[in-house]
Amino acid sequence: MAGRDGEPVVAVVSEAVRRWYEFYEITPDNKASDVLCHAALNFYGDGYRTIDDIATLLIGTYPGLSATRINAPTSQAVP
Repeated sequence: MAGRDGEPVVAVVSEAVRRWYEFYEITPDNKASDVLCHAALNFYGDGYRTIDDIATLLIGTYPGLSATRINAPTSQAVP
């Protein structure tokens, strides 16, 4: 699957996530990467197609590593 400019979606998402890590000066983390890649794909699906747009949205939406941690209850904890 390729983006509007022919750049593969995986390349757009990967570079946007890399820029998020660079902006916050954080060493890549598997859990954070999962959250960020999922969010980046959602942004892409919403019509944002450039690395700059998606990286900007990630930086604004997830301000630092702690913002990538999900504190949702598990399905077993929900009555």
